[in-house]
Amino acid sequence: MFENAVSGRMSRLHSESAFQILAQANALEAQGRSVIHCEIGQPDFKTPRHIMDAAYQAMRDGYTGYSPTPGYPQVREAIAEYAAAYKHITTSPEEVVIVPGGKPVLFYTMLMLLESGDEVIYPNPGFPIYASCIRFAGGVPVPMPLLDQRDFRLDVEQFRASITPRTKLVLLNNPSNPTGGVFQPEDIRAIADILRDRPDIFILSDEIYDRLVFEGAPCSIASIPGFKDRTIILDGFSKSYAMTGWRIGYGIMHPELAKQMELLMVNSNSCTASFTQMAAMAALKGPQDAVEEMRLAFRERRDWLVAALNDIPGITCRMPRGAFYAFPNISALGLSSHEFCRRLLEEFGVAAAWGTSFGEYGEGHFRLSYANSLENLKLAADRIAAFVRSL
Repeated sequence: MFENAVSGRMSRLHSESAFQILAQANALEAQGRSVIHCEIGQPDFKTPRHIMDAAYQAMRDGYTGYSPTPGYPQVREAIAEYAAAYKHITTSPEEVVIVPGGKPVLFYTMLMLLESGDEVIYPNPGFPIYASCIRFAGGVPVPMPLLDQRDFRLDVEQFRASITPRTKLVLLNNPSNPTGGVFQPEDIRAIADILRDRPDIFILSDEIYDRLVFEGAPCSIASIPGFKDRTIILDGFSKSYAMTGWRIGYGIMHPELAKQMELLMVNSNSCTASFTQMAAMAALKGPQDAVEEMRLAFRERRDWLVAALNDIPGITCRMPRGAFYAFPNISALGLSSHEFCRRLLEEFGVAAAWGTSFGEYGEGHFRLSYANSLENLKLAADRIAAFVRSL
């Protein structure tokens, strides 16, 4: 009955594997099984108290109705000030659109820029929703391989060769989900040098993890002269401020593009929740101690987990330089990444994401989120080691 009712375009959308694995893990837990959750990209910290207090106060002050579609001016101003301080770009409130989560910036960018057949270069392995949204909008995903042997950094010549007359958009994610890799400033400059003579190519820069870098500092391509007007920045509050459930993010872009994104917002969501915007403003303008505490905790967990994984025969793991993911190499074990993760969950109770859920170049790897306690990570590592011994 429904087979012919659903439009063909729906076949171009795919789900996000981490949520599928979470559902499977929850089902096992409901049966009384012990499961260590390393599948979902969600900080295990509570939202800082001053942010929650700001939301409570906003609701008491009447921020429970519609807001302007692109967001309250004072919140957009706070985002512009934040971008100047942390991204080193000069922007204005007119260049900011506040949306319910980070994904709408991704989805809306594809809808407003792509015509059928336009090519989008995107990281692979990479966030699975990238390719899904590209295809849904009629675009052609062109993978930018990020390989273990290059420490998950860009191969500049391979990137250059992937550009064609149909290239419309380049998608960057720095730091990376799922690899934890970080493009160095020289990588970003190399991309800019290649794209400088192609002003018809836009850049979508996903910077949702840019406060969670462990060595050095990330470089936004929008900070390079000549690239701000052609770059759409995706950012939000979920990762840096432990606000995943608040569903608030934003895009920074040229005012003409911001008007188009506002048009998509008004036709889909009307606006972002008013009181969450006040909470987001408190996050940006208030103390940043909690962000640094989380970053240091993630770094400690990273250091322990990577060492533990590298002690397991048959597994090697690069040192992630940002975000809160490890992407170990299991190619020596003789199992596909999907089979490895299926058995790891069903037989040993560790929920992790298989590498090919992030693209074909993820084969031979799996993703572990270390946004979990060190105690749980130690238990997970013990179970992974036991699983590998059983092979």
